[in-house]
Amino acid sequence: MNIYDFKAKDRNGKEISLSDYQGKILLIVNTATQCGFTPQYDKLQNLYKKYAGEGLVILDFPCNQFGNQAPGTDEEIHTFCETNYGVTFPVFAKIEVNGENAHPIYKYLTNQKSFEGFDQYHKLTPVLEKKLSEADPEYRNNPSIKWNFTKFLIDRKGNVLERFEPTKDMFIVEDKIKELL
Repeated sequence: MNIYDFKAKDRNGKEISLSDYQGKILLIVNTATQCGFTPQYDKLQNLYKKYAGEGLVILDFPCNQFGNQAPGTDEEIHTFCETNYGVTFPVFAKIEVNGENAHPIYKYLTNQKSFEGFDQYHKLTPVLEKKLSEADPEYRNNPSIKWNFTKFLIDRKGNVLERFEPTKDMFIVEDKIKELL
């Protein structure tokens, strides 16, 4: 089993098979429009513009599970991304990434790559660690998505290679992408 075995709905409700992206390098990210990490949309779009011609595709899965930071309809979220960040990569329908109703793609991704911690030098790491440990003192020990803008890097064969927490420097994410190109 690999990522190509899954399907997801686009913002218009059309089911898309991830097999449509076979042979591409994928960066799958859960996003939110009202988050401290929302400016990462700009960096993601820049990566997409820079490397799409070499086979990079970014797949955006909005999620409202973290502080209700992705309100609005799928179309409102897409319009926000397009208007504020010029996003041209695929934005899918809003999903859940954790819990009973987690999308199968995210169940698979978190089964493949567990949480390994936040970047200790990022300014938001203490805030996230405090918030998460108050809700679940054992949060470090489960593979769930911890916050918006967690990214998974998939190679051209559909294998999950890396998981990047939202605090990971985007230059590191770019370097890993370049290694695959």
